[in-house]
Amino acid sequence: MSDTWVRRALVAVVFGVSVLAAAPAAASGLASGAATTAGVRAAERVAERVAERVAERVAERVPTAAGERVVLVGIPGLMWSDVTPAGTPNLWRLAGESALGSLSVRAVRKDTCPYDAWLTVSAGVRSAVGGACGMAPTPKADGEGAVVPEFSWLWEVREQDAAGTLGQALHAAGRTTMAVGPGAALALADREGRVDLYAPSPAEVTQWSRGDVVAVEIPDLISPYVSGDRMSEVPESLSDDARRAAARAADAKLGSFLPQLGPATVLVAGLSDHGSVPHLRTAMLRGPDSGTSSGTSSRASSGAAWALGARSTHRDDMVIVPDLTATILARTGVAAPPVVVGVPVETHAADGTLDERVEALRAADVAGQTIRDATGVFFTSLAMLQVVFYVTAFLLLRRRDGLPAVRAAAVALASIPVSTYLVNLTPWARTAQPAVTLFASIAAIAAALTVVALAGPWRRGVLGPLTVIAAATAAVLLGDLLTGTPLQLNSLMGYTGVVGARYYGLGNIPFALLATAVLLVTTAAADRLVRAGRKALAVALVTALGAFAMLLDGWPGVGSDFGGVIAFVPGIAVTALIVAGKRVSIVKLGAFCAGGGVLVMAIAYLDYLRPPASQTHLGRFVGQVADGTFLPVISRKLGAMLSTLLSPNLMPVVLAAFAFLVFALLRPGAASAGVLPIAFERAPMLKAGLLGALVSGLVGMLVNDSGAAVLSMALALAVPLVLSAGIRALQHGEPVPAAAGSPGTPPSPAPA
Repeated sequence: MSDTWVRRALVAVVFGVSVLAAAPAAASGLASGAATTAGVRAAERVAERVAERVAERVAERVPTAAGERVVLVGIPGLMWSDVTPAGTPNLWRLAGESALGSLSVRAVRKDTCPYDAWLTVSAGVRSAVGGACGMAPTPKADGEGAVVPEFSWLWEVREQDAAGTLGQALHAAGRTTMAVGPGAALALADREGRVDLYAPSPAEVTQWSRGDVVAVEIPDLISPYVSGDRMSEVPESLSDDARRAAARAADAKLGSFLPQLGPATVLVAGLSDHGSVPHLRTAMLRGPDSGTSSGTSSRASSGAAWALGARSTHRDDMVIVPDLTATILARTGVAAPPVVVGVPVETHAADGTLDERVEALRAADVAGQTIRDATGVFFTSLAMLQVVFYVTAFLLLRRRDGLPAVRAAAVALASIPVSTYLVNLTPWARTAQPAVTLFASIAAIAAALTVVALAGPWRRGVLGPLTVIAAATAAVLLGDLLTGTPLQLNSLMGYTGVVGARYYGLGNIPFALLATAVLLVTTAAADRLVRAGRKALAVALVTALGAFAMLLDGWPGVGSDFGGVIAFVPGIAVTALIVAGKRVSIVKLGAFCAGGGVLVMAIAYLDYLRPPASQTHLGRFVGQVADGTFLPVISRKLGAMLSTLLSPNLMPVVLAAFAFLVFALLRPGAASAGVLPIAFERAPMLKAGLLGALVSGLVGMLVNDSGAAVLSMALALAVPLVLSAGIRALQHGEPVPAAAGSPGTPPSPAPA
């Protein structure tokens, strides 16, 4: 979470005990008070109504046998930008009484329809019905309840084996389920598709307290976006006025029954997307023992602010749809089945007024949207810059012309990755033009880092600028890991809650950058130690710093990076062996990779030993291995990795960098003025760092679903920095090696 990388212990939920009242006594007292015969019947009718109301109020204050009453209100499509004091007064008032957060609705597809969202609540794990996707099916009435038709079709045909998990667990524990609307019925249906109480709309519910768990669907906002069984395939199909009108209708429907819910725990969730572009949605929690209430507690009356997060995202202000399933079960005192991947939501003290907190959540969606939209442009531009740089450097270095400019360009190019994280220290998402501000800020930060690297007192050393950029990259990423990864979230080289592929820890591209930066900066330090005759200390330095970074990378709740450990171990080992002057063989390399696999499985097993609610995806993978369900995970990741090998944004970087390296090493005089051999001669340990980074990048490409992205980013950082070191060595006046095939050509001196 955001407070520290040491994850907080679970806060125990204390359930209150309420006093039962005698509704029949109240009714009889009213009836006996009739003074005349003419008024007896009227008094009896009044007494019956009062008795019903008293009984309802009493029931509202009585928790279930082992927990709270919980009401889930799903308003598919609801975003924080829809919630305003004037347009949606009921939602705004509820927000003032609730813990607030963003809901990442990602299920299986890139956009989540209402059917998939309600099915995910039912299953407790990301689910999708497949094919056409729109609203949930209308259930068939069955007494006071209802049955979702052909419910078994979901696992018999669509392979959604976990459908009905929530409803089945509630019924097994003796809880009564009440569903209002088709989506709500899908969410609370047990394995037979049955809910105990059902009403098509809130207006038809006469007694809200009859259900221990109540789910309500408010479809007013999403209905205009759904035609037949398909959700809109454009980003926004409504005008601003039409959307505001739909939000007002949803708000009015919420206001019609919200006062009748009493002190029950209320979850409001914008359960699905509304078009082809995913967004972060609204999440609110109001309830006892949650830092919030319906306004009766001292906390509520004091105006305290609360954020809504979960350990699934390791964010204080973001939850996922399966967390709703886990929260319902936890608050009703029902154990979550193993298939449920969500965890109960948590509330955290927050700063700022209601307006400020809502604006921050809106800005989070803007940031996620901007990153999602700009990522393709960014990586295409980066690939083009890399290719243009290598071609230009090849042409200039052949003539030994423009060396200072090539060196500056190389350092600037290597400064771009770390700049994509540092930019999140600025409020770019709150500006009028967030995309323009984002790219301009990245360029400005990269330019500043380039100036620092080339203008400081270290500029005269061969490894000076390389050390500055590599150290900055390593320090930023390590610091980010230790503080809950606020810089990787909504970063062009990180991840976003909008996409929902990852929410915390070290992503695959950041891993490639971290491994490369750590190995380069440690070998730069080791080079000095080796020259001073302290080789053993140099090896220890590479091993210790590499191991520290590797453990942070793989540790559950910090980096939580499974494939990163497998790739980091051989990179560290190769670097350390070369620094020690030892040979590296294919057998040793294979052993190092196997060692990385054993180490990460040991870490994952330790994670698996913890309670399910505290596990990360590392521990859950061990559980999947144990129950034999891990093959689909491996297959999915393998398919994703192979697809990256054809990426037009990634492979040009790999091919251009490798081509430059090959020519620079095989034909140094003709291809690159001998900059790499000179760099390795002036700083012998630099070769160890480069080879170690390439090993980590190559292994990382094979074991991570990001595939070519890992190797391409390792090359994008390492090759320009090594090239800058070689150019500086040339500027020191080292001789240029003869071109291959011209052994008789005497070396010519390089310009000073």
